[in-house]
Amino acid sequence: MLANALTAAAGFLLASGWLGYFHAGLFLALFAGSTLVIASACVINNYLDRDIDGKMERTKTRATVTGKVGRNGALTFCIVLGLLGLLILSVWVNWLTVIIIAFGFVDYVWLYGALSKRRSVHGTLVGSVSGAIPILAGYTAVVDKLDAGAVLLFASLFFWQLPEFYSISIYRKREYAAAGIPVISVVKGVRQTKFQIFVYTLLFVFSSVLLGVIGYAGVFYRLIMLALGLYWLWLAGIGVRTAPKGDDAWARRMFHFSMIIILAYCVMLAVGPLLP
Repeated sequence: MLANALTAAAGFLLASGWLGYFHAGLFLALFAGSTLVIASACVINNYLDRDIDGKMERTKTRATVTGKVGRNGALTFCIVLGLLGLLILSVWVNWLTVIIIAFGFVDYVWLYGALSKRRSVHGTLVGSVSGAIPILAGYTAVVDKLDAGAVLLFASLFFWQLPEFYSISIYRKREYAAAGIPVISVVKGVRQTKFQIFVYTLLFVFSSVLLGVIGYAGVFYRLIMLALGLYWLWLAGIGVRTAPKGDDAWARRMFHFSMIIILAYCVMLAVGPLLP
């Protein structure tokens, strides 16, 4: 929830800085509406995944697993949150953003959660689409159109999620296997996973820096993102050469730095248009 709210705010602030004005009321409406819809998606995801969540260490204490929240209560909560969020967005933001957020909901809940997550190794790719929706919605809330900036913001968040989640899939491989979830490390092995981590890290670095190159942010943004990106890429390269016994430790390093670089990316999106 916090990560999605952060990226939505970053997209909004980038567009505001680029256009040269900030609308506080619009920001609050975007923030409240998108967060409510995202919360709705999280609730229904917990409802759908309660059987496999109980088998995994990081999800076994969720309220839908322990029984603190019943099925009917979860579904009612999901509907109320989703409808309220869409109402706010449709009244105070714009219809393009409503459509984008609604598509993200469908992708996360149905295409990812109900279908591909349990059936295909490509589930992470499908889920990453919805993960890149908040930053796109934040941007379109201001500009009300899809342009080069929108495409690069979406691409950057899409590419960032794959090294982040694939790293988790390495050091939690046994848990995913026990739960019967066909993540890449289980289906294709750790070696192939590490290679794809390197490729998607490279794509993230390219797309994030390109945003500054085409004029949405200045030199300072480009230097910061290039420096952080090259370090993350160097770290990804280490993984390709790492012996199997060091895979878990390396994957945790990749994941931890993914948290650092996404925070830096969001901060630089917010202030980048205001700097040289």
